[in-house]
Amino acid sequence: MAERKINTEIWLKNPRHSNYPAAADYLDLLLPRSRVQKIVAELKKEKTVLKKAKDILRASQLPLLPPENIHVKENIAKVKSGKKLSPVLLVRSERLIIADGYHRVCSIYYLSEDFDIPCRITDNR
Repeated sequence: MAERKINTEIWLKNPRHSNYPAAADYLDLLLPRSRVQKIVAELKKEKTVLKKAKDILRASQLPLLPPENIHVKENIAKVKSGKKLSPVLLVRSERLIIADGYHRVCSIYYLSEDFDIPCRITDNR
């Protein structure tokens, strides 16, 4: 199987620094703060991997946001205008947690559910 590479026309190579505090804010609603700090530190060290938009949504069990959602619409417009999106941050748990990037996943799904999305993934252990 050929190695899949990040589509650098759509995606940044690495998450933006601001994505990590956003992920921590969300995870703080689900997990103990001490665990959140460890997960975020692990996400920063993980290598970026590629996963399909449709698979991320299925594993997270989250609904596909409508295309008229303001953030989904903005991300689609960014891609179409050549602005790059940040990779998403994921946590394996009983279900996949999209710690940061839910709107980006939904946006890319509307462009093509088979598009690869760069992700940083860690486990909630």
